[in-house]
Amino acid sequence: MQSVDPQNAKNFWKKNNKVPGNIRPVYGAMHPPILRSPKSSPRKEAGQRKSEESDSFQYYQESVSDAWDCGDDEFFHTSQGTQAVKLSSRIVQSTALDVINSHRSGQLPATANTAYLPELHTNSPSSLPSPPFSSSISTPPFSSSLPTSHSASLERVSPPVGSLHASPSVLPCSPPMEGTLPLSRLDPSAATHTRTPVISASDSERNSVREEKFVELISSPNTNLQELRKLSWSGIPPSVRATTWRLLNGYLPANSERREETLKRKREEYWSFVKQYYHTRLEDIHQDTFRQIHIDIPRMSPLVPLFQQTIVQEMFERILYIWAIRHPASGYVQGINDLVTPFFVVFLHEAIPKDENLDTYEVNQVPQTERDIVEADSYWCMSKLLDGIQNNYTFAQPGIQNRVLQLGELMARIDASLHQHLVSNEIDYLQFSFRWFNNLLMREMPLGCTVRLWDTLHAEPDGFSHFVLYVCAAFLKYFSHSLLEQRDFQGLMLLLQNLPTSDWSNQEISLLVAEAFRLKYTFADAPNHLQPTAK
Repeated sequence: MQSVDPQNAKNFWKKNNKVPGNIRPVYGAMHPPILRSPKSSPRKEAGQRKSEESDSFQYYQESVSDAWDCGDDEFFHTSQGTQAVKLSSRIVQSTALDVINSHRSGQLPATANTAYLPELHTNSPSSLPSPPFSSSISTPPFSSSLPTSHSASLERVSPPVGSLHASPSVLPCSPPMEGTLPLSRLDPSAATHTRTPVISASDSERNSVREEKFVELISSPNTNLQELRKLSWSGIPPSVRATTWRLLNGYLPANSERREETLKRKREEYWSFVKQYYHTRLEDIHQDTFRQIHIDIPRMSPLVPLFQQTIVQEMFERILYIWAIRHPASGYVQGINDLVTPFFVVFLHEAIPKDENLDTYEVNQVPQTERDIVEADSYWCMSKLLDGIQNNYTFAQPGIQNRVLQLGELMARIDASLHQHLVSNEIDYLQFSFRWFNNLLMREMPLGCTVRLWDTLHAEPDGFSHFVLYVCAAFLKYFSHSLLEQRDFQGLMLLLQNLPTSDWSNQEISLLVAEAFRLKYTFADAPNHLQPTAK
């Protein structure tokens, strides 16, 4: 696997004071710089940088928003056959922006090709255990056929579109899938679907039975957390998700007699922090941190109208600023704002009328006392989560860098052809998977899918610090065939930065975590599976 060039190590985390928003106390980034190719000419790049310095802030913001951060590099190298091709960063960024806008609008070009994702060959189901905390599962061939959303101008061969067949047994504790997915999921000429709600409830009889089991566990005098994790691994009913997350997160005591007192004390403590610290955001020493938070928040989940409300953005500003002030070892790092989002929507869903649509609900209609509870609980649960992955956000973010290295070594063993394809096209895992670990896949799939994924991550021991590695490996392997079709650096990066997950549902997430569990079972106890391959 490629890694950071030691000669460029100083430049890798280098700050560019001329970049708007890249202020000194805030050193993290959702998108790490794409490393300069060893073959590039420093003199020529320096000359090109000089000509680019006159770009306006508006152009800079549009060109890098949610695509990638090019850092100090102005040219990228890719190869087509034996001929080297130089790509201007302006062209690459503009192309990426067009792709992202197309992806957000949910509209595909009429000539868009489709990608046929083949089966992910697994071991025999009989040789694998059941996923934790489920009665039975047979890990299926992992296949899908989804339309791609990257630029149709990229030339590629389009294999025939197939069907996604799944056995009812593949989804533990989830509604069985029957036959083939609807044609509109497979046919790019079909009408575009409306976006799936962030949280949707099901009235099926099976879900009602599961909900009763959750209620029974939660309401017991001393909740058996092991049994609760077992039940939660395959998804949590929306009506009990908020309380279950509080318990699994460690915020709510298992002893029911202590819960009311604990919640009251912790909520009052949060608001005392707000009273004590929030006014300091205007002081010179903290102004840069608050400014970066203020810039990042409007970029969260731009497809969900809920997060464009001023009152919601103000709640996020308080949560993130108080956390940054109380955790000076890391401070605020870009990406932490996304980790508040799942907690916020789950706790807000608990506070609004059950027949209301969370995506568009006016939060100012929620009583002030209920809003205060949502905000305080979101703060404490995010803090508990970050306590377990603190080294992901300390200086130079060593936890994430280590996970990226492990992902490369793991992929070399589970999908050698894809790994070699990425390496041969000079794709470094840091260029795309840094964001995956930094945001826990928040930016790679719809928010509703992230909430379902977090059900499993909460239920899995060390889910956010360890199991997420295998989730990312399964996620990358899911798109293996489509990635192998791309023949150059540009095509690979465009696809990796804009994977076609806009129409994903809980079914895909159930398959994803099942495959992640299979990988964990196969490799977690192998002492050398994350070590560099001997030469």
